[in-house]
Order: sequence, then C-alpha cells, then structure tokens
Amino acid sequence: MEQQQFKIVIANATHQDFARIICDEMESSAKARGTGIAKRSPEYIQQKMREGKAVIAFTDDGVWAGFCYIETWSHGEYVANSGLIVSPSFRKSGLARMIKRKIFELSRKTYPDAKIFGLTTGLAVMKINSELGYEPVTYSELTQDNDFWAGCKSCVNYEILMSKERKNCMCTAMLYDPKDHYEPEETTQDFRKHSKLYERFMRIKQWKLLAPFLKHHASSLIQQFFH
Repeated sequence: MEQQQFKIVIANATHQDFARIICDEMESSAKARGTGIAKRSPEYIQQKMREGKAVIAFTDDGVWAGFCYIETWSHGEYVANSGLIVSPSFRKSGLARMIKRKIFELSRKTYPDAKIFGLTTGLAVMKINSELGYEPVTYSELTQDNDFWAGCKSCVNYEILMSKERKNCMCTAMLYDPKDHYEPEETTQDFRKHSKLYERFMRIKQWKLLAPFLKHHASSLIQQFFH
C-alpha cells in the first residue's frame, strides 16, 4: 500500500475557507478525548492564517488534512503551538509529527528568543515534543499570563486546575528554552528510556487529581437519591 503524501505550508489568506472545518474538528476531537482545548472561532483561525502564524496540511489531491497555529504570551516571552488537529482520515499516518515539526520551525524563525511550551495529556504528543527538544517541566515554568489560563475554561478539567491554583492538572507541561536546552537527540533518548515511567506517572497523577472530585460527585448523587 502506497504511503499517503502530504504538503504542509505556512497558512495565508487563501486558506480562510478551511477555518470552519478546522474549528469543528478541534471541538469534535476534544469531546472524543474527554478533555478540552481553548475554543477558537473561525474568525480567530482566519486571523492566524492572514498573519502567517499557522501551518496547514493537504494531500497531494488538495484535501485538507491538518492544522496548527502559534500563540504568544507574556509579551512574546512565551510561545505555544496550539490547536494541533489532524483530519480523522489521516490519523496514525505520521502527519501530526510533521505538522508539529513545521510549526516548531516557524515558531523558532518568527520568535527566536521565545520559550516554546505545550500542555498535553497524551504520551504520543510527549514523544513528538521530546524529538524537538522539549522537556517535561512544572507549571511554574510556564507563562503566568492570565489570558492563557483563561483559555482552559472550556476544558472539562478546569475545576481541577483552579483547585490546584494552576500549579498542576491532568496535562503534562513541556518546554523548549532556546537559551537553555538539551539537544533533540538527548531529549528523545531520555523519553525512550523513561516512557514507561512517564506513562505510569500520568496515570497515577490523573487518578490522584480526579479522586477528590469523583468522591464529591458520588456523594452528591447519593444525597440526591435519598432526598
């Protein structure tokens, strides 16, 4: 079977008609995972395209396949590669990795001094990030820009985030610091060496964070049942 080929380009004004399908797919994917990402309007996505702060992927036949955009925080000190989405038809094809690399390169070129960070609940995304030189960090090393954290309000885990005073949540924080970082070969090797440990840690962390809320909701249901 011939491997699907993709073309990944920096988005521009000619791609604005794809904004609606991109937003719909982002929302659908978040619901399927049971997590959330900051909801963005088609107009916001179109703005990123016009500014050249996004990448978009197509098949050789011109079919939309994926997307990701850049956001800046703390007056440009931090950059996030946000809204990574791959069309369901092209998942598990390696496209997510290609998009991440392209948007990372665009971020480094556009904001060479900025720290690039991300939050993820997925081991697969952690692996991709480690291949680019990201390292797992604590939430205290991320931007403290209130506008960024306000974007988490649409996530089902927002209550957990706020209960921990934005110091921890279900996601794992990862950071690339251009002034202080390991080489991608080193971070990739570290991830391979400790991937099972990361996976176990993420499961334990998620259970510990969820337990108090599950207990609270169970108690509420029991009270409703007997009243």
